[in-house]
Amino acid sequence: MRLTQSRYFKAFSEPLIQNNPISMQMLGICSALAVTVQLKTAIVMGLSLTFVLAFSNLTISSMRHVIPRNIRMIVELSVIASLVIIADQVLRAFFYDISKQLSVFVGLIITNCIVMGRAETFALGNPPGLSFLDGLGNGAGYGSVLISVALIREVLGAGKFLGIGIIPESLYRAGYENMGFMQLAPAAFIIIGLLVWLQKSLVKN
Repeated sequence: MRLTQSRYFKAFSEPLIQNNPISMQMLGICSALAVTVQLKTAIVMGLSLTFVLAFSNLTISSMRHVIPRNIRMIVELSVIASLVIIADQVLRAFFYDISKQLSVFVGLIITNCIVMGRAETFALGNPPGLSFLDGLGNGAGYGSVLISVALIREVLGAGKFLGIGIIPESLYRAGYENMGFMQLAPAAFIIIGLLVWLQKSLVKN
């Protein structure tokens, strides 16, 4: 019983730090550069990918014994694409402004290496519950990096938090200026690099 609980806990917790898909596996970096200008878009992107990842893992794991091996990737892509369409349509219906800001990036979740990678390497060989937790963990790990990068970029680059100004006007009058560089993609790349260095140092120790 304890061994089973430990296995389930490890499936969820390991991708958060020790095997984070972005900072440790270097996957999904393109979207991390593109959607982290604002914290709102980073949160929504993280939730969208987590939804697709968790339920694609669950679905593929549930069907793993009946999927013909020679067409398994076609089945996986069909499942993932269906979930991406659901996520995209929900965003368009209820969060249209954020959907417009995310542009094509929600649709491009289908090409995200993390989603296909977990389906191939984990969901096909493990039971549904374990696969679902693995998807949640990897989605949360991906989202945590996105949110960290977006928080730094929005606060330093725009002086805002979730679109609300947090820098007092007195500081601006005293000569404070936002770091416009933080709004550019190279800044995201640098921040991710620093997070990778920090996380690898912590895991190593």
